[in-house]
Amino acid sequence: MTTLPAFTSQEARRAKLLLAAKVASMMGRKLEEDDWQEVYCEAKGIPQTGWSNLHIDVNHDGLGVEFKMLRVSQLRGRPIKEICGTSRMHPAATRSIRIEDIDLPPEDVMADVLTQYSELIRERTERVKSDSSDGRADMRTGWLLWEPELQEFLYFEERMERPNPEKFFAEWNETPARGIRKASKSLWIFDRVTGSKRFSVTTSAGIKIQPYFDVPPPNDPNVNYFRVQSEPLGEDTIVLWVSESTAALLREVIGSTDRQAVSDAVSIASDFGASDVSAESSSSSFAVPIHISKEAFDVLISTWDAVNDEHLIQKLIDALKSIPDSCSP
Repeated sequence: MTTLPAFTSQEARRAKLLLAAKVASMMGRKLEEDDWQEVYCEAKGIPQTGWSNLHIDVNHDGLGVEFKMLRVSQLRGRPIKEICGTSRMHPAATRSIRIEDIDLPPEDVMADVLTQYSELIRERTERVKSDSSDGRADMRTGWLLWEPELQEFLYFEERMERPNPEKFFAEWNETPARGIRKASKSLWIFDRVTGSKRFSVTTSAGIKIQPYFDVPPPNDPNVNYFRVQSEPLGEDTIVLWVSESTAALLREVIGSTDRQAVSDAVSIASDFGASDVSAESSSSSFAVPIHISKEAFDVLISTWDAVNDEHLIQKLIDALKSIPDSCSP
């Protein structure tokens, strides 16, 4: 696999601030396809067309990008970079596939399925070419991976290529019925050279191609790593990413948002009990960094249960407003 540069250094910095602002505004809801498309397009300064299952996600002057998003739930608090160098399966590349007869030999079904998939890519490529100023199409697949806490993200792009059936072989995989689970049959497609599984094609509960992809090593220069929540900075500083309005309100309450002022405010507010303010979404184009000491951060998260950094600071502000003036920071 060869990755492609997805962002310039300036675009990558913008993407981080935009993604951090997006996560702050989500207040614990799940990440949707349209969330990443909005971040990606704004970071690159290209118009948004709206996410759709029917069309390619990005089509702008010869650039065509199909986003594939995957939540990695097996990490259990470990760094997301642990999945670098591994192979993962995506639940679906497309559902625009038909299988006429699942009793045919696997090689025949594979050839038909990959031909259909190749035709879908060809059609999308032609559409991108037709909207291009020079008649060319730079077709890519963009892989976005994140962990359940929405703290860490990985994003990389690779060339979108039409699969050649001659480079693969296939086998049927049948799973017998167990308890209330019905028997199922799927087509496994392998690379002829490496022997690695590249696709799994389901035949029950809707036909779909499930691609296998390789996560690049962490030193790949085209892998974009974003830490957008509770970001460690050195050994004794944590950066909280919040909306512009919440940062402004914190500054209004304590007079400053520098590291020492925020850390002192946490120490004082924690002595007066926990705030039970509910999460309130705040809209912001770019996230704002709030620096606090590691010690203050530990006090913050042990005192207030919150869905993200934005909610933590909102609870801190609420607690600060409720303490006597003589004790205020």
